[in-house]
Amino acid sequence: MTSTTLPAALRRLPLRQLICLVPLLLVTAWVAGNWSVILAGVDELRGADRDWLLAAVVMTGVCWLPVCLMRQGTVMERLPAGRLFASQVAAGSANHLLPAGLGAHAVTLRFLQGRGIPTTRACAALALYSLAQPIGKYTLLLTVMATNPGAIPLGGLLPAERGMLALVILVGGLTLVALVLWSVPPLRGFVRDFLRTALTDARALHTRPARALALWTGALAFPACQAAVLVMVARALQLPVPTVGIVIAYLAATIVAGIVPTPGGIGSVEAALLIALVGAGSPVHGATAAVLGFRIVTVWLPLLPGALVLAALVRRKVL
Repeated sequence: MTSTTLPAALRRLPLRQLICLVPLLLVTAWVAGNWSVILAGVDELRGADRDWLLAAVVMTGVCWLPVCLMRQGTVMERLPAGRLFASQVAAGSANHLLPAGLGAHAVTLRFLQGRGIPTTRACAALALYSLAQPIGKYTLLLTVMATNPGAIPLGGLLPAERGMLALVILVGGLTLVALVLWSVPPLRGFVRDFLRTALTDARALHTRPARALALWTGALAFPACQAAVLVMVARALQLPVPTVGIVIAYLAATIVAGIVPTPGGIGSVEAALLIALVGAGSPVHGATAAVLGFRIVTVWLPLLPGALVLAALVRRKVL
């Protein structure tokens, strides 16, 4: 084949077929770049209880169900359950390739648009999801801490200097956003219109008890299921930390890690979880193995299946 016929052949390939290859290539590159970390985690987990690890894998699959509930709770239209579940499996893989949940939001936006939902309302649904998720996590953390006072010292979970750094980053980020909105009138107008649409949709959704129940049940159930995965991994490694301590450590750590927008929380979640588990009373080596095991089960194992589902949905024009 000559150099002139090759580009022509590539041009004849459907764009969707090329797009299908993108998630698989990105996953392959990410796994190659983190292969040493994967091997270290596997080595630490060789002596772990396999029944508990299997339970953690099953619970990871269960975690997609509350996500689907939340997605359904953000729109008035009834979404097909099978395709909704498949889209969230695909979104989970995309979420680990772009920061701040942008990958998952992009996949969900395309899915909602494919169901005939206008772009403005689809974006409002994403905004409501993004708001409900941290509210559910904060509510669950405060509830667990209120019902288990003194379970673990809060200072061990979040040292004062790290808490101050997180506060400074949060305030600085909010200030920067406010300055940008103030200095760019067209952007300010767009955000104002978007918020008006989002609030209108949110009020309408909360007049439908089924939608409100789905939204807030999912918002509470998702972090609970994720915390359960960490508990199961910790039990597989016989970590000397009570269950409530692990749950509080997970919730507190992921809230702090959420301030740093990395793809899928990779890097920030590991650091925050390690600090939290050590603060909760775990030895450093045990906490390290637990964090690696948790990330292997919740991130690395679902990554390739999610990418395959994403490619299939793109090929079938669902996305």
